[in-house]
Amino acid sequence: MNLPITFQEKMKKLLGEEEYTKYLESFEQKNKSGLRVNTSKISVEDFLKICPFELEPVPWTTNGFYYNPELQPAKHPFYFAGLYYLQEPSAMSPAAFLPVKEGERVLDLCAAPGGKTTELGVKLNKKGVLVTNDISNSRAKALLKNVELFGLSNAIVLSEPPAKLASRFGGYFDKILIDAPCSGEGMFRKDPPIMKNWEKIGVEFYANLQREILPEAIKMLRPGGMLLYSTCTFSPEENEQSIEYLLSLDEGLSLVELPMFDGFDTGHPEWGLTGNEELKKTRRIWPHKVAGEGHYVALLKKSEDSMPLGSYTPYPYKKPKLPKEVMEFMEKTKITIDERRLLVNQDYVYYLPEDLADFTGLRTLRSGLFLGIIKKNRFEPSQALAMALSKEGFDNAISIEEEQWIKYLKCETIPVEGGKDGMALICAKDYPLGWGKNSKGTLKNKYRAGWRWL
Repeated sequence: MNLPITFQEKMKKLLGEEEYTKYLESFEQKNKSGLRVNTSKISVEDFLKICPFELEPVPWTTNGFYYNPELQPAKHPFYFAGLYYLQEPSAMSPAAFLPVKEGERVLDLCAAPGGKTTELGVKLNKKGVLVTNDISNSRAKALLKNVELFGLSNAIVLSEPPAKLASRFGGYFDKILIDAPCSGEGMFRKDPPIMKNWEKIGVEFYANLQREILPEAIKMLRPGGMLLYSTCTFSPEENEQSIEYLLSLDEGLSLVELPMFDGFDTGHPEWGLTGNEELKKTRRIWPHKVAGEGHYVALLKKSEDSMPLGSYTPYPYKKPKLPKEVMEFMEKTKITIDERRLLVNQDYVYYLPEDLADFTGLRTLRSGLFLGIIKKNRFEPSQALAMALSKEGFDNAISIEEEQWIKYLKCETIPVEGGKDGMALICAKDYPLGWGKNSKGTLKNKYRAGWRWL
């Protein structure tokens, strides 16, 4: 690996000669691939019973596993059913370490492509609010797909700068995750082209960017709330020193001790600017010490008696006028609809989370669960709705044979057995893939064309 000379000198200084040699040796090893089970659709125990791949547990999360990348799990129908997400193992740690509880208000501030968002959404268990945001509109589209693939029904997907969010969500969130933009030093082995960006832009640019983001994030955290900060870099300027800066913004903030696993390292107060011993409560993950890439994770809590740094306005829920076809279709599901939470925008129907802050006027890619489109004298359900349901959650669900799974995902017409005529929820085993219209045993394929198997 042709590492930049200035980076080599920096790492030698941080690690010392002996450990730096071990770090260099890690580049001779293949990077590890990870898979995280979507436990809102299937338990880990049940997934292991049907999983066609050999898996090995990732120690720092209960639903993460290593797999052999030659098996190509992204090319298996279970991936299209949203049963798992492919994620670098060290990157599983931030969402695993943020203690999200069912029903809370949660923000993933720099969320694309959605690996951490999907796990946060699973922890919420379809209750509470998940606001997931990425300033890049193109990256936010990938984020949206993963939100829908995982069947998250209570997510608002936005694409705004942090300052604009802070002006609308002051003191609103119970938990915030900031997987901060960084120089990416921890990913050099997995993604060597990042080195060119490191040489071109450097560490200082990202450290300054983090210092623009952090004050806005603090404004959105309620008293008693918790914030998890993470990067995939080794740079003290972007890790310990960013945490020192964050602590200086609000005297009510304090660090929370994170779990220690074999091969983990503590944060280093001597790499900061203040010598704060509390930095040892943060965690560093080194690629020469664990089966994963480089990462840094810190968890902070805001005291209950802190003053809120902002305020928010509740969302103005209003029951819309709907054609009867919409509610007739939704009655076939097991979703209990509060009509006040329905939103109609140009014939597109959404189901909003409850207890929202007013997000109107923000650049929004998805307002809660996209239910479907109002057509003339009918309602066409969305792919997102199919993914949010279970097989038992719709009154006409059909499990197709294994040899038909890929044909269905290629949007082909297929024969089916069982089920009633009309719109049917099509499943691989017991796990929804999408919709089809059954007519006397012939299925007109309604799988979303943009997601089709290639």
